[in-house]
Amino acid sequence: MLELMSRVRLKMANEIVSAKDLGIAGCHTCGLAVNMQNHDHVECPRCGSEVHFRKPDSINRAWAFLIAAFIMYIPANTQPMMRTTSLGSESADTIMSGVIYFLSHGDWHLALVIFAASVMLPLLKIIAIAYILISIQRGSTQQKQEKTNLYRIAEILGKWSMLDIFVVGLMVMLVQLGRLTTIDPGPACIAFALVVILTMFAEEALDPKLIWDQTE
Repeated sequence: MLELMSRVRLKMANEIVSAKDLGIAGCHTCGLAVNMQNHDHVECPRCGSEVHFRKPDSINRAWAFLIAAFIMYIPANTQPMMRTTSLGSESADTIMSGVIYFLSHGDWHLALVIFAASVMLPLLKIIAIAYILISIQRGSTQQKQEKTNLYRIAEILGKWSMLDIFVVGLMVMLVQLGRLTTIDPGPACIAFALVVILTMFAEEALDPKLIWDQTE
């Protein structure tokens, strides 16, 4: 403990102190602060998980999930989100056709919510994570706080992208009138759900501490 306190005083006298500089890492499972004792990884004394200073292979895993999410984003917006059969006739609706439908009927506020949550939000989330990854790989030392805030915003808002899947699920349950009208989920539902899940995996794989590891 005395050695640790002396290291803290020495670092604070010269520069901004990080936990990594002091040989301390947070457990990725339970959050316990663990003294690494000059090792790259140790076992967490609380939960037994392996503790590292940074998430292993964070950049590569985040890029893999992000690229897969972008690939799934294309069929999620071009394939039918739901198929409606009414009186023998069948129609297929994509996300954008649903937005256009609500706009044409004067429900612009509902169209705006669906467009923002189902089209713009996943795309902006992918762009935000890609921007952070590129800046880390380029060793950028600018706007570290802004990048950290961007990561947190993407992490919080990303889950709202499932709004369209939720709406389709409700319609499938509620609008089932026997042989007159039926609504079935389309192939875009699976692609869209994968976009949301894969971007969440990309966020989890990316260690935001890497933003602050760049030297000034």
